[in-house]
Amino acid sequence: MATPEEILILKEAVTSLNAAIASGARSVTLRGQTITYNTTASLIQARDDQQRQLTIAEAGDRRSRQSYGYQSGRGYD
Repeated sequence: MATPEEILILKEAVTSLNAAIASGARSVTLRGQTITYNTTASLIQARDDQQRQLTIAEAGDRRSRQSYGYQSGRGYD
């Protein structure tokens, strides 16, 4: 389970990446580190990855649980 500080860091990263995408910049400064991405596509991929991590961190242990039903037999009566 993520700490509130880790969630805050992820939110800041997503916000910074979104701002860079909107402005057309390929360099982003996150917590004192400047990262320059080669393409806008790689910038979007980084944002999507951070967003996915944020979603998981905010959800905690609430994972989706799926049930599958299986039928054995020949399919006729």
